[in-house]
This record gives sequence, C-alpha cells and structure tokens, in this order.
Amino acid sequence: MRIEEANLKHRDAWLRLRAELWPDSSIENHRTEIAELLSKEGAIAYLACEQADVVGFAEATVRYDYVNGCETSPVLFLEGIYVRPENRRQGVARSLCDAVAAWGRAAGCHEFGSDALLDNIVSHAFHDALGFEETERVVYFRKPL
Repeated sequence: MRIEEANLKHRDAWLRLRAELWPDSSIENHRTEIAELLSKEGAIAYLACEQADVVGFAEATVRYDYVNGCETSPVLFLEGIYVRPENRRQGVARSLCDAVAAWGRAAGCHEFGSDALLDNIVSHAFHDALGFEETERVVYFRKPL
C-alpha cells in the first residue's frame, strides 16, 4: 500500500469513497468539494492506494479560527477520513494520518484536531487508537427565528 497526495487522476475513486462516508451529499456536491479542496491553500488530501485501487482517503485543512480543545493556532484539522471496510485494521488510516500530520507540521501546526459525532463510537475508538485525546463533548442547538 502506498500513500499519495490526491489529484484529479484519482477523482472518481476518491469521489466514490466520499459518497460512502457522506452518503447524504450528492455526487455533484462531492465533485465540487474535491475541486475546492484541490485548489484551496491550506488544504490537503491523501489517498491510500493498493495496486491500482484507491482504498482510503484523508482530507485535512489548516484552521486559524478557534478549534475546540486546542490551545494553539494554526491547528491541523482532520476534515474526513475513510477506509473501505475490507481494508480496515491494516494500518491504512494510521498511514493516512501520519502523512497528514507530516504535512501539518511542515505548515507550522503544533496540534492536530478532529471531531466525531457523539454517537459515533467507532470513530471515537479510531481516534483513541491513533493517540488523539478527547477534549470535550458538545451538543449544538438551534432555534428558528
């Protein structure tokens, strides 16, 4: 398995994996977000490739605004990570996060932030296994005006 910086050559495979992670978003929206991420300064995506197949991806940005639980700025933030179920528990996600972390350090970041929904215990376990520490739990509210 090799980790590559994402580019348009793998867009269709990357798009399919994004659709598995975020099924409520349209294919067109994924296509737009990929184009934006590839052109945005302070953003990166890495793909995990096994022979000709893309088996996982990680997307990250450098955030200058407040990141919950972090004490410095800028902060490297993991926007999304996904590995196909049949390729999990093989170190793929760790390798993707290692590539993202190296990029973040080179960008001047000293902290690596991420988030997960409260009920996503699989993601909680993943973050714990990679050395992330939980800093807080938040429930957001809204009220229409």
